[in-house]
Amino acid sequence: MSEDVLSRLTALLEARKQADPSSSYVAKLYAKGIDTILKKVGEEAAETIIAAKGNDPQALVYETADLWFHTMVMLSHAGLSAQDVLNELARREGLSGIEEKASRPA
Repeated sequence: MSEDVLSRLTALLEARKQADPSSSYVAKLYAKGIDTILKKVGEEAAETIIAAKGNDPQALVYETADLWFHTMVMLSHAGLSAQDVLNELARREGLSGIEEKASRPA
């Protein structure tokens, strides 16, 4: 089910690249460019941290959803998708964090 949501959202984000910025929030983000998208990711990351410290599970879920959404916009802008991230997580599965860091290019 969650992969279906990610797939539908990925398709929607791609479609919004062709949308009129006056009619779509995502199209407006794309039109403003990477700096605006990255600013939004940073804002959402900060809000997620604040929610985590606030001890309100519902707020944490809400803010994390915003963070994931804006991160997906960032990935889409770069020609990537959630599936690319899932593939990387699958590649790392079973590796210790120490092993994984050691395998990264210098």
